[in-house]
Amino acid sequence: MKFGLAYEMQRPELDDHAVIEETIEQVCLADEMGFDYVWFVEHHFLTTFSMSPCPEVIFGALSRLTKRIRLGFGVVILPYHHPVRVAERVAMVDHLTNGRVDMGTGRSAAYEQTGMGIDPRETREMWEESLKMIPQIWESDYFEWEGKYWNVPPRQVLPKPYQQPHPPIWVAALQPATYELAAERGIGVMALGVSAPSVLEPHISAYRENIKKATPVGQFVNNQWLSSVFGLCGPDNSATRQLCTDSLKTFFGPGRPYVQDQKDVYSRLLDQWGGIPEHLQQNFSRYVDVPAEGAEADGSVDLSGGTALAQKIWEEFDADTLAERGVIVAGDPDSCIKAAKLHEATGVDQLQFLMATETVAHDKVMESIEMFGKHVFPAFR
Repeated sequence: MKFGLAYEMQRPELDDHAVIEETIEQVCLADEMGFDYVWFVEHHFLTTFSMSPCPEVIFGALSRLTKRIRLGFGVVILPYHHPVRVAERVAMVDHLTNGRVDMGTGRSAAYEQTGMGIDPRETREMWEESLKMIPQIWESDYFEWEGKYWNVPPRQVLPKPYQQPHPPIWVAALQPATYELAAERGIGVMALGVSAPSVLEPHISAYRENIKKATPVGQFVNNQWLSSVFGLCGPDNSATRQLCTDSLKTFFGPGRPYVQDQKDVYSRLLDQWGGIPEHLQQNFSRYVDVPAEGAEADGSVDLSGGTALAQKIWEEFDADTLAERGVIVAGDPDSCIKAAKLHEATGVDQLQFLMATETVAHDKVMESIEMFGKHVFPAFR
């Protein structure tokens, strides 16, 4: 199993320049400590949350400062960009890194889409059309296209990627329908929902089976599954778990970009985290309907108290349960190894850590990166 870092480049309201400098320092250390990947999101307009609008620019710097870590677009928002421009930029970074680029793709969310003048109802078709075009641009001497959203007369497009036939292609996925689509298209899954490995295991098995019948959009099938979790390693097991849990709950707190305007979001997060722990079921026994012992159940619990109750239970979800279920890979090295092995057992190819958030200081991130490299990774290599 491989290990990666994800970057939203948070805390921009504090100091734009400091965030950039700290991020570069962290990635350079991750390269030295044996991390396999670093992934950068593409966000726009989220001025109190993220400052990562153009991953290819910071990749230009990192391509010269790192030696072995792969640089992943995590993800390119295909509806925002002309496919020719995407193909050119990814190929250019691929050359700068001597072939260390992966291309994740996605569609973003309505708030950002409308800010770009994009109709959210059209983004699925735009993503599909662009996804078909980009590998053909890389493979063609002269490329031409007539489609619904883009038309290109016969043109030569350079550079071609350094990797042959082209960089691996992925899609950001938050639901089973996208897992299935990834298998059909022969591309990797980036499961970014932050779920317990037990919840994702049947979906991983289905993806492995379905991808055998893939009609790949590119020249090869990228049969890889990435699971995203919050990760933090430190010498104090309890304190590190709690710091990571606080980071997770701040990230998905009320009004935050990944939960804003979503219906029943905290009920769904409870399900993604493996259901309500027994001690919280007992604490809220007057308000929850627990499946009878021996009954067929998917691990979820009916919440008769509605969304407010779901949010309250979510807020009280404890750090130790999150760590033991593998929702976070956090604590001392032994705890991190144990949690990561839960993911490895489900067939995950890459575990991606969101570590550098607005609630985790730079020195804690640096300490964590070093401890993962020295004390956790050897258990998997």
